[in-house]
Amino acid sequence: MIPTTANTQAILLLTSPLIVGRRDRSVQILTFTEYNQLARALRELGAEPAGLLGSQAEEILNKCVGIAEVSRIKELLARAFLLSQAIEKWTARSIWVVSRADSEYPKRLKARLKEEAPPVLYGCGDLQLLETGGLAVVGSRNVDAQLLEFTQDVGALTAESQWTLISGGARGIDVAAMRGASLSGGNVVGVLADDLERAVLARDHREGLLDKKLVFISPFDPAAGFNVGNAMQRNKIVYALSDAALVVTSDFEKGGTWAGAVEQLERHRFVPVFVRTGPDAGKGIEALRQKGALVWPNPQDPASLQAAMAVRVSSGIYQPQLF
Repeated sequence: MIPTTANTQAILLLTSPLIVGRRDRSVQILTFTEYNQLARALRELGAEPAGLLGSQAEEILNKCVGIAEVSRIKELLARAFLLSQAIEKWTARSIWVVSRADSEYPKRLKARLKEEAPPVLYGCGDLQLLETGGLAVVGSRNVDAQLLEFTQDVGALTAESQWTLISGGARGIDVAAMRGASLSGGNVVGVLADDLERAVLARDHREGLLDKKLVFISPFDPAAGFNVGNAMQRNKIVYALSDAALVVTSDFEKGGTWAGAVEQLERHRFVPVFVRTGPDAGKGIEALRQKGALVWPNPQDPASLQAAMAVRVSSGIYQPQLF
């Protein structure tokens, strides 16, 4: 297990709901924007999040004005017992936690997302799989058997080609892609928006986790349920971890698949985005093509997939200091 560092403990106290049992939160955690503002202030002071747990916490907080109420931050930092309960619960399920302040935090996320990278990542499985790149496969939840078979075949070919398969873990296209790669002995990364605890305890995932062929991660509390906003936020992580992406299906101008693909095509541009074409592709796929998505060449062997994956979108390797 990866040890939970003092910096990570401080960040968890500030940003995590620490869901243990059914108790409601008594104090509102810092929003993503608020935490980033605090992190910038700490850097300017030459301090780290762990400093908020020490004897100089009061002095540091008094210098971080205009971010959040000092009393609110103190209440969050006082949840030490609740944090210990949460960590004990996660450890029992082999769930680790890393923060942007840790050297183990995925370098791709820091380099590509910068301050948009989640402050903490929860996960189970081999953390090193997050540094391997690979093919991201995304799509809709409600699809027919033919599309599921197509997607599973893509996952299998990805594994045969020695590429990691990256997806969002939702039913439908995501699960089919991951299943195809797993059944063919490939490496799989699942970026979850909810129910990490349930995923790591599922019998179907046990072998992959033990064999270090599967890793689940989530920027959200392991016990968090489904939330549309969380599902949207998760998409950028899927793309940031990959070398190329395939959108199998997408609604037009709605849904997480559409939002994630458009964000990648128009804003982030980390990787080439391919779309499956054909008479049944639909309006959403055609619209993504108009925004710059590439036609998936339907590779049938590892060499053809390698050629497709060779298409690159320029992205920097600058890795900022973040926590």
